[in-house]
Amino acid sequence: MAMKKHFFLLLISLNFLTYGQKEYYELRKYELPFNASEVSLHKYFSEALIPALNRFGVENIGVFEALGKPTPKVIYLFIPYKNMTMYVQIFEALKKDKTYLNARATYDAVLPNKKAYNRFTTSFLIAFDGLPKLIKPKEATQLFELRTYEGYSEDAVRRKVDMFNKEEFSIFDATGLNSVFFGEQISGPLMPALTYMLAFESMEERNINWEKFSKNSEWKRVSILKEYSNTVSDIKRVFLKPLEYSQL
Repeated sequence: MAMKKHFFLLLISLNFLTYGQKEYYELRKYELPFNASEVSLHKYFSEALIPALNRFGVENIGVFEALGKPTPKVIYLFIPYKNMTMYVQIFEALKKDKTYLNARATYDAVLPNKKAYNRFTTSFLIAFDGLPKLIKPKEATQLFELRTYEGYSEDAVRRKVDMFNKEEFSIFDATGLNSVFFGEQISGPLMPALTYMLAFESMEERNINWEKFSKNSEWKRVSILKEYSNTVSDIKRVFLKPLEYSQL
């Protein structure tokens, strides 16, 4: 009995260590009031929040807006954490960090009639086994494609994640679909779902490479496998451009 208990605890420890090696992503979407000034929100991100997160060891924070002029306008904030514990520790530390609190004082003093945003939503994601850490894109990158795949059930999403881990990552690499991150959603809207981001130098490069993907012989083989059927019930896609102070 003691040996079985020891073996069980060892399995838990190994699983925890493996789990901890995968990054943990927070994806925020800030909806802005129509025709409102964005100054206070951008100053908060660039002068208070992002520098504070960098001091606590968070790197490669992305800030984006959608191409075109959608209404309402949405600002996307992407924050990668090394693990879930890091998120909790930083969440508590920011409440006491005087440098951060002083830097955000002007943001906190914004009046209701000049509010920085209407509301923001947050999704939390766990990185895939096949891509446990994000890949920072080339500096020339000016186009990001953010895609969310909804599944009709938790099992459907699980099978789609398996499809990426076992089959699709190599096809993406071969056809120039440049991965930034892949994450399975563990909380937030649209669940059950997964979200991933790709990076390109231009829309032309993006279109050419997606066409390569659709014609790829390995993709054609994988796409008809029974174990991956009915894994995606809806796709939501948005094209993003990085803001000047984005770290991606």
